[in-house]
Amino acid sequence: MAPSKKKHAREVRRDKFREKALEQFDRVGDRLEGRGRTILYALAGLVALALLAGVYSWWSGRKAEEATRALSRVIEIADATVSASPAPAVPATTGLTFTTEKERAERVIHEAQKVENKYGDPYRSIARYFRAANLLTVDRAKGISELEALAGSGEAEVAARAKFALAQAREADGQYDAAAALYTELARAQSPAVPVDTANLRLASVYEKQGKRSEAADILFQIAKTAREAKGQDGKPIAQSAAAREAAQKLERLDPTRHAQLPAEPAAANLPF
Repeated sequence: MAPSKKKHAREVRRDKFREKALEQFDRVGDRLEGRGRTILYALAGLVALALLAGVYSWWSGRKAEEATRALSRVIEIADATVSASPAPAVPATTGLTFTTEKERAERVIHEAQKVENKYGDPYRSIARYFRAANLLTVDRAKGISELEALAGSGEAEVAARAKFALAQAREADGQYDAAAALYTELARAQSPAVPVDTANLRLASVYEKQGKRSEAADILFQIAKTAREAKGQDGKPIAQSAAAREAAQKLERLDPTRHAQLPAEPAAANLPF
């Protein structure tokens, strides 16, 4: 009976960790939308990475819980508020505030390095990924070098996320051909860490920046069309992903004529699930 209770307690802690981390990534996305997409995409999906890697199944007992708490701390710091003049009481989950993005990134790097030094995989690889993503703010060249190394690592999910972050960095630096090649590779790989629609959405963005408006419109049209026509096993429409909705919005701006050719958006797609 005792082992069963311990197992149940671990499951409860895992669920709480998952919910907490998902909420934090949502806030990171809201905060960085439109002004820091490289870091946003570098950090997005780390919860999925942790779950896919099976952080609770690799080790058991105290060591695994200790490592997960340490990794959770890294996530909390990455989600901390940045404000040049913080108010006396900031409504942040962690209570932490930093005056600059660089200051926060340096703290994340420090905490992630401690996880790398103390624990094995998958914790080490995920922590290294966090460190590399935040190095883009502190030492961009070194961050890119770290991401390149991770992109070829044996941890498939970490490698895919690192490759996506690297593609974002290439795009931000105006290296559009290199970025397009990485996004194309990710879309073809169909990795669960980087959804196909997400990779294709960024590829369309690169094409638009290159002046390839027709190619960009084709990709956006296909993403939105596939999402609107998708149905579940029960025959009912499937809720559209954020990437699919964004694709439709971008297509309307880029090519209104092509947008008008999209299938009608199912009413069920707008219902809460």
